[in-house]
Amino acid sequence: MGAAATPAPPAAPPKPTWDPGQPEGPFPWLRPTIRIRLTLLYGGMFLIAGILLLSIIYLLAAQALREGNSLQYEIVAGQGIKVTSPSCPGVFPTGELERFNAAMNQCALDQRKHALDDLLSRSLMALLGLSIIAFAFGYAMAGRVLSPLGKITRTARRVVGSDLTRRIELDGPDDELKELADTFDEMLDRLERAFTAQQRFVANASHELRTPLAINRTLLEVHLSDPGAPVELQQLGKTLLATNERSEQLVEGLLLLARSENQIVDRKPVDLAEVASRALDQARGEAEAKGVEIRGERAPAVVQGNGVLLERIALNLVQNSVRYNVPEGGWVEVTTEAQPGQAVLVVSNTGPVVPAYEVDNLFEPFRRLRTERTGSDKGVGLGLSIARSVARAHGGRIHAIPREGGGLVMRVTLPL
Repeated sequence: MGAAATPAPPAAPPKPTWDPGQPEGPFPWLRPTIRIRLTLLYGGMFLIAGILLLSIIYLLAAQALREGNSLQYEIVAGQGIKVTSPSCPGVFPTGELERFNAAMNQCALDQRKHALDDLLSRSLMALLGLSIIAFAFGYAMAGRVLSPLGKITRTARRVVGSDLTRRIELDGPDDELKELADTFDEMLDRLERAFTAQQRFVANASHELRTPLAINRTLLEVHLSDPGAPVELQQLGKTLLATNERSEQLVEGLLLLARSENQIVDRKPVDLAEVASRALDQARGEAEAKGVEIRGERAPAVVQGNGVLLERIALNLVQNSVRYNVPEGGWVEVTTEAQPGQAVLVVSNTGPVVPAYEVDNLFEPFRRLRTERTGSDKGVGLGLSIARSVARAHGGRIHAIPREGGGLVMRVTLPL
């Protein structure tokens, strides 16, 4: 595991591991979506217009009542006048005409004020009710207008799962949204052709690269099986056979890395505990030869994915932990557990001290700690790169943490 002599290539930005179909936060209905903003815009404009209209009506009514009461009436003479009013108790039969006229004018003013207050309160109640209706109507209309965007979003989410056969095929008027949907469909056509060509190339390359390597291995094994071959040729044959085996591993790793970059479409239930146990069985012989202890408890943790690729994650991590360990008294601990919403595979080991700033370089192809891929006779420097690609293809992630005292803690999280 270690730093290389040459500078590391710039790391690609990590792929998103969150599900865009799931709303974020404890209150998803409070998210400032376009529909909510359009609803607030429509309702706010109606509310402002209603307040302005109410203010104008109130001012006009007040002016009309003021003009109607500008001429005061006065009784100058009369006998036997009887006036009663339950709303103006100050008006009563009296012989004093001045007091009677003052009470009548005050009563008219009170009636005017009462009429304006009643008009204002009823208008506010009507405006409140209409505003609620306007907001509900605006929400419904915004949803109807934005429904094509919802269809585009759902199609994009399906495409995230590498289902490039999906198309929007939006119907309706030839507006900006239909233009956007048609452009998106054209992009999906090009992407589907590109991915199909890539898959075809990987399949052809897999066959064309494996065949000559397999032939070379067979010829070398035949020559090495000849007991009469000179010692020099046998030594050369063993060297070439090791080189050929290394080339086969490199080809297999590159092809697997290319295949695992895409999302997994055909998913089946896979128990990480079973996957980790199979990986440990394959690496147990090498661990015993190096004196590395295998330990750890593996609880059932079922995820949806590809069993072969998930087993490759566990095998690569275990093999790295065994190979890059301390000479004596080393151990590798493999645990699995199911947590809320995710399954976790943790591989820890003893080993050399790994600086924290070197951890990210370990996941780059052909990178190791303090050595290039050509400086070791084990592996081809693609193990952790493949593990990261497979984890991303399953919608998960993998990260490493240096252990105090040496070694690493590799943690793989996969969605349930």
